[in-house]
Amino acid sequence: MAEVQPTEVYRKDPHGGSEGANDELDSQKIVRVWCDGCYDMVHFGHANSLRQAKALGDYLIVGVHTDEEITEHKGPPVFNEQERYAMVRGIKWVDEIVEGAPYVTTIETLDKYGCDFCAHGNDITTTADGHDTYQAVKDAGRYKEVERTQGVSTTDLVNRMLQRTKTDAGKSDDEGFSLDEDSHPEATCTFMPPVTHSPWTGDSQFLQTTRKIHLFADTKEPPAGAKIIYTAGSFDVFHPGHLQFLKAARALGDYLIVGLHPDNVVSTYKGSKYPIMNLQERLLSVLACRHVDDVVIGAPYKISPELLDHFNVSVVVHGSRTPINLDPFTGEDPYQEAKNRSLFIQVDSGSELTTETVVRRIVANRQLYEERNKKKEQKELAIFEALKNQTERSEAASY
Repeated sequence: MAEVQPTEVYRKDPHGGSEGANDELDSQKIVRVWCDGCYDMVHFGHANSLRQAKALGDYLIVGVHTDEEITEHKGPPVFNEQERYAMVRGIKWVDEIVEGAPYVTTIETLDKYGCDFCAHGNDITTTADGHDTYQAVKDAGRYKEVERTQGVSTTDLVNRMLQRTKTDAGKSDDEGFSLDEDSHPEATCTFMPPVTHSPWTGDSQFLQTTRKIHLFADTKEPPAGAKIIYTAGSFDVFHPGHLQFLKAARALGDYLIVGLHPDNVVSTYKGSKYPIMNLQERLLSVLACRHVDDVVIGAPYKISPELLDHFNVSVVVHGSRTPINLDPFTGEDPYQEAKNRSLFIQVDSGSELTTETVVRRIVANRQLYEERNKKKEQKELAIFEALKNQTERSEAASY
């Protein structure tokens, strides 16, 4: 693999990740933290891990693996490497990313980028031959663990999409696939439990708390005279298209508020198979985006005079590549009030990616992803059992 230089993002790096600059690092007492991973279909679990890692130091560098290495060790990713690089850059706790970071984390990598230690979730990541990818930094005492977020994983999200294309008979409904039940009324949302139950990526319930929302939220008030931008949508399975749109929207003013539609409203205008992620999950995904300042939880589909006045909105934005659906309950244009006030504009995200195209990628390779997920859970279960047996033997030997 060719040597990859660090990519500076958003704020000044004390020494640019170059070698031989540790004197300045030490004099300023800046603690540099290294994280790495696949970051496929970046979700709030990834963001929460990076939030915790950033809290362990001052400057967070995130290495992102290539498509080639991920395919070798885990199976093909859903998002390509350029999409994954963009998504990690979009997380507000990330200061810098390294593209094409090695799959196995070494002391040499930490030293190259001037990092004090590596942080990772309390699950096990292994190479294709079963070796712990963090063993070297663990042995050197330069490894710290953060809590893995229960109730979400890339494996889980892929499974949700695959399960939503199962018919009542348990067969796949891939040909002419649509998650819209109007197109495929016979394809109901049938959840098929996984064969194995990995403690790390198996099914578990996500439980939202006010504390978690507070940790993700930006508590800064908009400054006096700020130009307030408002946009609303489902933002389901947060992807690079969403990210590019929100970046473009934020550039129009000083403070961006995102309205998130409730699950039942999303189901009304997108079909009963949606949303893939519920409102509380979508909330954290959007809050983790560096371009977002605040979120309206359960925002009304129709933008009212009260909403515009309450938030002192200067501009209301909608994506030019997304059709405007009439209010499913009244049949009215949801943006009519904003248009009446000459506040409404449409912007081009520059991306063709939608939640539907993400789902189609997965469904088009159903067998591949089902087999990948099955192998991953089986491997994790085997590792978990081995660790459990090792602990039990150690405890028995201590008596």
